[in-house]
Amino acid sequence: MKIQLKDSLYTLVRGKVLRTRQLTELEKLFEIALPEGQSLDHEPGQFVQVSIFGVGEAPISICSSPTKRDSFELAIRKVGRLTRALHELEPGDEVGIRGPYGKGFPVTLMEGNDIMIVGGGIGIVPLRSLINYIIDNRRDFGKVDILLGCKTPKDMLFGDEVETWQKRVDVNFSCTVDRADPDWKGNIGLITSLIPGVNLDPNRTFAAVVGPPVMYKYVIQELRKKQIPDRQILVSLERHMKCGLGKCGHCQIEHFYCCQDGPVFSFDQIKDLEGAI
Repeated sequence: MKIQLKDSLYTLVRGKVLRTRQLTELEKLFEIALPEGQSLDHEPGQFVQVSIFGVGEAPISICSSPTKRDSFELAIRKVGRLTRALHELEPGDEVGIRGPYGKGFPVTLMEGNDIMIVGGGIGIVPLRSLINYIIDNRRDFGKVDILLGCKTPKDMLFGDEVETWQKRVDVNFSCTVDRADPDWKGNIGLITSLIPGVNLDPNRTFAAVVGPPVMYKYVIQELRKKQIPDRQILVSLERHMKCGLGKCGHCQIEHFYCCQDGPVFSFDQIKDLEGAI
């Protein structure tokens, strides 16, 4: 009998690398297919455990939309032994896949509402899954605002897709960089500088926020100034995850385990937890 990922949290299957694409000096995109008859069936914001046999395993956010059924994509930053080994993989090579794990963005709850997406730096990786899901199901959502920020223009991931989002008439798109180059024609400044200019109805707006930890406090302050309810501010707390099963304790914040109870939380759930934001 063929083992299915959904059979157990501990089930590992061999995924095959279909394609790779260098995004920046440090980030590389991998398209992976599972064995015939299997699909990932993930939610935007979930992650998988990725392993190379004999090297190690790590949690990696899924960056493709669930509407992409035959394969899925991971954008991996080269930062250590395992990720360096992953960057050396070629099409046809195999990796171990467990998951998907955690709670993603509650897209069913978000349907029928306006969506505001705020992404900083590598936070665009899990947000890409949500953005493309919303675009693929555009009629199910109201007004969509996408706000992205990064250090420099060359650090922007998925540049071709970002240009496509920018050109869509059914999406309001803004981008900013901390430091511009001579060719940059856009906004310069922190991502918080983009929020005051967004026109929104707070009672029907869900805000999805992903980025470096230092960003969250100030972005949330701006969103609350817009009177978006805390329960409708959604954040991803991916940091410190390791086993994906709530066993090792690396991702514990008081009574929550990010890998099981999150990584996506509403701000209402975590605003009183020390060290969450």
